[in-house]
Amino acid sequence: YHSVRFNIQLCTHNVLCILGFKEDPVIILFGWAGCQDKHLAKYSSIYKDQGCIALRYISPWRQIFFPGTFDRNLHYTARKLLDLLFDIGIEEHPILFHVFSNGGCMLYRHIVELLCNKTETYFNKLNVVGTIFDSAPGNRNLQGGIRALYTVLGSSTNVFVKCIAIPAFILFVFLKVVLYPVTQFISLSCYDALKVDPSRWPQLFFYSKSDKIIPYKDIETMIKVRKLLDIQVQSVDFNTSQHVSHFREFPDEYSAKCIGFLKDCVQPTTLSRLLDKKNT
Repeated sequence: YHSVRFNIQLCTHNVLCILGFKEDPVIILFGWAGCQDKHLAKYSSIYKDQGCIALRYISPWRQIFFPGTFDRNLHYTARKLLDLLFDIGIEEHPILFHVFSNGGCMLYRHIVELLCNKTETYFNKLNVVGTIFDSAPGNRNLQGGIRALYTVLGSSTNVFVKCIAIPAFILFVFLKVVLYPVTQFISLSCYDALKVDPSRWPQLFFYSKSDKIIPYKDIETMIKVRKLLDIQVQSVDFNTSQHVSHFREFPDEYSAKCIGFLKDCVQPTTLSRLLDKKNT
């Protein structure tokens, strides 16, 4: 297995004074394909300034663009992350996931499978309170995928690698689409898996009708499906911003929505846990 490295940012403020939470909320951010940690750190600063603990992880681009081939690695990474929460003693803290693009969703899918697996009683103790999706999730979209891969490979990538990677990706997606009527009985696509995701904590979706990578209709379909399951769902259509650029274009509104959603998610669970303790 590959080595797994997470970046951890501890809070620098007294959370009791800032948000009134009993325990420091833990924000886990999964970056998009081609993301660098310095980019993801700008998002974690939203929460750090409120006294939260932030963990950041970015999956290698090969795992994102060739899913299925690297599923075991993604599952291993998901388990390592959840184990880490116990290792550093924050498993009882309220946990919020902030997931970017399909790259983040692919790892998040495995996280949810572990959290909701009845045989994984060890992980059932974790106190997940909500999830924020930024520019995701998207269904199989070849054109958007090629654009994303081309951006990830960039100008610094060897021309030979580009000549191999892009045709291989097109062939990979074509085969996945053609074979999916059969393979779905073995393993759902990430998009379909998130539609029937058994978790019931609240979700917030950030998206834009101008996104050229993930069609906004994919996200709006996901929102409708999750609402039909009686899940508390919020959404913000920024309308003009590009893929994973909503924070850059609308920093104040984006930050306010994140913090407001965190408060909405944490306060009810904190109250219920206090009541549980009184009754025991």
